[in-house]
Amino acid sequence: MNQPTFSLFQNAGTLSPAERNRVLRNTYWLLALSMVPTVLGAWLGVATGLSRAMSPIVGMVVFLAGSFGFMFAIERTKNSAAGVPVLLAFTFFMGLMLSRLIGSVLGLANGASLIMMAFSGTGLIFLGMATLSTVIKRDLGSMGKFLFIGMIMLLVAGVANIFIQSSALMITLSVLAIGIFSAFILHDLKAVQDGYETNYISATLNVYLSLYNVFQSLLSLLGIFGSRDE
Repeated sequence: MNQPTFSLFQNAGTLSPAERNRVLRNTYWLLALSMVPTVLGAWLGVATGLSRAMSPIVGMVVFLAGSFGFMFAIERTKNSAAGVPVLLAFTFFMGLMLSRLIGSVLGLANGASLIMMAFSGTGLIFLGMATLSTVIKRDLGSMGKFLFIGMIMLLVAGVANIFIQSSALMITLSVLAIGIFSAFILHDLKAVQDGYETNYISATLNVYLSLYNVFQSLLSLLGIFGSRDE
């Protein structure tokens, strides 16, 4: 999941360098803050078993309805004082939905270390893409269209795999998701730095969703290939 930002490239150059730096700085701060409710939501979900109590179909419906509902609310409130609280409530919900996967991995003998590996890997990918976004000089606006198409294909295939239950397809989708959403991080950070994205709440939402999907995909792969018996 992600919100495409390629349409923003129609309004390039509307911010001064100082304003662009302010939007980028606020994006980084809010992104760091969003990790707190995400962790709390994941902890609550694991502790209560709430997400595991739902069947895969029910979980999918709740996830899609909740996430798209929150994203609509964030878009409506991003220019008001309610924007940040709504975004943080969304990240709590996303953490809650992530608890099903985290709980499953924690059930493995080395589950805690696998989660830390996925977290570290996500951090390294973010650091790499953030650094790359300051080095690349070319306009990445057109890249967003292809990434959006890839994201839609991933979503459709992921929903289909709920019924197919193919391990090979799940592995393939996880690998593709890491690549696509890593590129989304680069694209969205570059949009802020070039002055195409002017709202730090929207920028935070875009980057957060990419990080969420990268972490989830890494953790899924590590849960499959990195587990060991007691």
